[in-house]
Amino acid sequence: MYSQAIEDYLEVILGIAQKKGHARTKDISSELGISSPSVTEMLRKLDEKDLVDYKRYGGVTLTTEGEKIAKSVKKRHNTIRKLLRIIQVSDKTAEKDACRIEHELSPETIEQLKRFVDFIDPSKHPKLIEDFRSYCENEAH
Repeated sequence: MYSQAIEDYLEVILGIAQKKGHARTKDISSELGISSPSVTEMLRKLDEKDLVDYKRYGGVTLTTEGEKIAKSVKKRHNTIRKLLRIIQVSDKTAEKDACRIEHELSPETIEQLKRFVDFIDPSKHPKLIEDFRSYCENEAH
């Protein structure tokens, strides 16, 4: 198991690499709101752990293991965010909270949440979701 910081870096690198083919220090710095020197230091550590291929003044790409971890983190994040959106949490809050929660839950819990999110998919149960939305609005009064 890796630290939250490592998982966050790998997830960000995956997202940037999917858009641009590789990530650069300044892209990661901007995305995470961290200074470039701090990013460079972490990239060296990730490179030593064989989670990324890092070339100074070049790009960074994920190794097979780094990509596996990043995709797992992204899956956890997306599952939690979807669940939070289903229960009517705002986009901004759902995104922020998913980032926090994704590192704390066990694989078993994540798998069951994924099953629940797939089961309750709003496109499959629009009436249920609308009824819940209405319940939330009426409960607030």
